This record gives sequence, structure tokens and C-alpha cells, in this order.
Amino acid sequence: MTAVTPGRRKTLRGRRPLTAVWWELCAVGRAVRAAWRGPGRERDLVVQSLKAAGAALLAWAVADLWLDDPMALMAPWVALVLVQATVYSSVRQAGQQFAAICAGALVASAAQAITDDTTGALALSLPVLMLMANWPRFGRQGIYTATTAVFVLASGTAVSAPAVGHRIGQAALGAVIGVAVNALVLPPIHLRDVRENLAALARESGDVLSTVSTGLRETEWDAQSAAAWSSDAARLQRRLGALESARSWSQESLRLTSRSLRRLHRAPATVPPEDEDQRWSRVTGNITALIRTLAVAVDERRTPAPPERPVLDLYARLLRLIAEACHAEASRLVGERPETDTKAAAEETMEELHLQLQEGLREHAGREAARAAVLGTLVLQAENLWAEVVPEARDSAARPAEHPADDRQ
Repeated sequence: MTAVTPGRRKTLRGRRPLTAVWWELCAVGRAVRAAWRGPGRERDLVVQSLKAAGAALLAWAVADLWLDDPMALMAPWVALVLVQATVYSSVRQAGQQFAAICAGALVASAAQAITDDTTGALALSLPVLMLMANWPRFGRQGIYTATTAVFVLASGTAVSAPAVGHRIGQAALGAVIGVAVNALVLPPIHLRDVRENLAALARESGDVLSTVSTGLRETEWDAQSAAAWSSDAARLQRRLGALESARSWSQESLRLTSRSLRRLHRAPATVPPEDEDQRWSRVTGNITALIRTLAVAVDERRTPAPPERPVLDLYARLLRLIAEACHAEASRLVGERPETDTKAAAEETMEELHLQLQEGLREHAGREAARAAVLGTLVLQAENLWAEVVPEARDSAARPAEHPADDRQ
């Protein structure tokens, strides 16, 4: 699929229907290529869709072809919607949906017995069932109380205990088949999403720092630049939210699944520890604070003023080093190894830049307190970033201060 250039985007912007179709086709093309290339979110979606279709066909075969049940529609319908994103959610929603279907079938049958008329039964049962649908115990399955009543009454079968039993039995059959297919056939495991989101957060953090570094060195730093950087920081916060969601899904996907089936599914064996989430959350917070400081420094309504150009150049080089460390961490999280180990050289350069910035801070403090305050805040935030992105540097720096006579790890 051809990439959309900025010029092409402007051309399509005024033609909204064509733009919408173009973006949808691009999205479909990217999803198809991703599913074809290898394991990932897109291929997982294909697998889940095929499993849901297979569960519905199996339920139909059992109910209609094997049991010869005239109300076989209920079984494939329930099986189809119960192939959920995790086995645990399938089981939980199976219970909620079965309770909702039972309630809908019973109320509809009672209404039909009272009115002896399909229209009257719908008018009597649907308002009650729609109110019941809002009961929190049903969760998102509450709507099935009303839809079940519509199915039951539209089928035209006479009200009887066997008929009601058939309807509930078909719902139970569909629930069992749907849950069994989801649990036993390539159970959905979402461990990969955590690693991908962590790597993306590290990579995007490096991208933001690179953008800020370039802006400080090569362009006129103004309020407009700071606003663009603030927008980039907001995207980091959204990525952090996606990471939190992925962590929650990964934990849920391990519930009620066996290790042997996970191995058959070739799901990742482990995920990065939750400490990594907290670490990159702190990195994101420090980047946001750093950009906020830069925005305040160029605000004409504020007292603080930006540091002088030579010191800014040093600071930009420091941010560039931290950005490269972020990119290296992103590669490490996805299992890629750098061709050369430049960590030692980066740490040496970092120390040199830090000393030069400290000297610049002393010079600023002797001339203008406002500039010194901004520079001191920026240096502190850069130190915090470096300590989080390169934990070994933090540990080696902290160990002599905390344990002067102890060289142990």
C-alpha cells in the first residue's frame, strides 16, 4: 500500500468520502500484510474470528443435525458471541449471558401465556426486560434479555414447559461449545502485547527526546515548538495507557489456560516484569516535566528565561544521548542486539557533558537567577531520565555514596 505523503493528505482532505475510503483501504492493507508476515495482533484477530465461526458451525451441527432440535438457532448464536478475547472473559460472560437468556426466555414465555398474542407479548415483556438489562450483574450481556424475548416470540412456537426447556438447553449447549472452543483451540494469550507496547513506549520516548534535541540545536526555540513537543508528550501518555491495558489483558489471558496449550499456541513464555512498566512510566513523567519546563521558559508571561545558546547546545547533546539509550532499550525489549556496545562511551560522554553543564549552571547563577533556575531544573530532569533509562549508571553512581567501603553488587 502506497504511503500517504503530506501533500497527498492535503489533496484528499477536501474530499471527505474519498479520504475515508482511502484510509480504510490503507488500514486493511496494513492489517493483511501484518497478519501474513507473522504472529501479532492482526493474526490473533484472524484466529479469534475463525474460532468464533467454527464454534457457531459446530453448535449448529450438534443442535440441528445431530439432535434435530427445531429451535437450533439459539445454540450457534450463543456460541458465536462467547468466543471472547480471553478464556476467562468467555467463562464470565457465558454465565452472565446464560442468566440473561434464561430471564428473557422465561419472561417472554410468561407474557405469551398471558396475552396469547405475539404482539401483545412483545409489548408486555420488552419494557420489563429492557429495565432488567441494566442490572449490573448482567454486565454487557444484559441486552440479551430483550433479544432472547424477540427470538422466542418470533419463532411462533406454542408456550409449554418443554419449549422453554428447549430454549434454555440450546443456550447452555451454545455456551459450552463456545467456551470449550475458545479454551481448547489455540487459547488467546496476550503476552506479546506487553512487550510490544513497552518497546513502542521506549522507542517513542527516544523519538520525542530526539525531536526536542534537534529543536534546541537547529531551530529557533519558541512557544510553537514547545506546544508541538507538549503534543508529543501527550502521545506518550496515551501509549502508557495502552501499556497498562495490555498488562491487564496479559494477566487475564493466563487465567484458566493450561501451560501445554500455551506451548501448542507458541505463545511467548514470559513477559517483562511489572517493574518495567513503572520504570517507563517514570521516564514518561520526566519527559513531560522537561517539556513543561521548556514551555514555561519561553512563555512571555512568565519570569523564567531560557538558558544561553552554548549551554543549550550542550543540553541538546545530552538529550540526544538519552534518546539513543531509549532506542537501544526498545531494541533490547524486542530481542534485538546492537551491533556494537556503545554504552561505556555514552556514559563517558554523559559525564563530560554533565560536568560542562554544571559549570554553565554556576556561571548562570552568578549572572541571572531566572536562567539559572530553568537550567538547574532541566539538568535535574535529564539526570533523572538517564538514571531510569540506564539503570546501571544510576547504580554505579549511587553505590559509592551509599556504601563507601563496600564494592559488592
